[in-house]
Amino acid sequence: MKILLAFVVCSSLLFSFNVKVSNTNIANGATSLFEFKKAKGLKYQKLTLGKRSFNVYENPLDSTKMYALLPISYYAKPSEETLKITYTKDGKTKTKSMLVQVKDGNYKKEKIQVTKSKVNPKGKKVNDRINKEYHEAMNLYSTSTQKNQLSSAFILPMESFITSDFGKARVYNDTLKGYHSGTDFRAKVGTPIIASNEGVVALVKDRFYSGGTVIIDHGQGIYTCYYHMSAFSVKKNQYIEKGEVIGLSGKSGRVTGPHLHFSVRVGGVQVDPLQFVELINNNILNKKEL
Repeated sequence: MKILLAFVVCSSLLFSFNVKVSNTNIANGATSLFEFKKAKGLKYQKLTLGKRSFNVYENPLDSTKMYALLPISYYAKPSEETLKITYTKDGKTKTKSMLVQVKDGNYKKEKIQVTKSKVNPKGKKVNDRINKEYHEAMNLYSTSTQKNQLSSAFILPMESFITSDFGKARVYNDTLKGYHSGTDFRAKVGTPIIASNEGVVALVKDRFYSGGTVIIDHGQGIYTCYYHMSAFSVKKNQYIEKGEVIGLSGKSGRVTGPHLHFSVRVGGVQVDPLQFVELINNNILNKKEL
């Protein structure tokens, strides 16, 4: 559902601006898109929802428009929230507000058995490693470059059967609770993995939970992540073309068997990767290539 909102400042109609919103009724874990048409003397800055703010950027394929992505955390509870749009008119900062509904995504549940050491890791060395990797990733995801690397639609990192969707509530070994933060593709060890879109390699590393990991920065706060790999064919800071092989699938990290875990971060928030790809392909990039 697309909604067109027109905001007008005062009855003298000094100016107006339009924002097209892909959805104002958003499930936890999903992303909504705001598209702004440029106007003289008007500059859009950010969206603010609660304590989080998300920048407004130039549309990479249309110089007459700007856009912002609003990702909703998986942990967000059903509620009615006030969204603020911050902009400047002739150098003066102003805000407009609108309501958005956060709804329950009604994700399924599943039980998983993994190596005990991956559920309750013990020892200072292991836990120091986990903490270091976590903070390294969070610092990375909080970085948002102004340049958008995208020039064409996203593709999936491989053609394979999806074995687990985003958002499933998980219980590891009947004790540890969590949720599935991405989409899993069936893949035997050694299956080539391709970049979902062009960008710059931000991380190449073997991590405790995600195993062999590649993270690609697509610019403007958009990151795609590829986990449990057995081999890498890229290096950090390397520019990657869409469809380029970045490594091979594996069974490293916390897994029940070989597969590829594919995930997306937007503005630091973990979101449903398939919903995000469809949203941005059909709107910003204007071509469906799922």
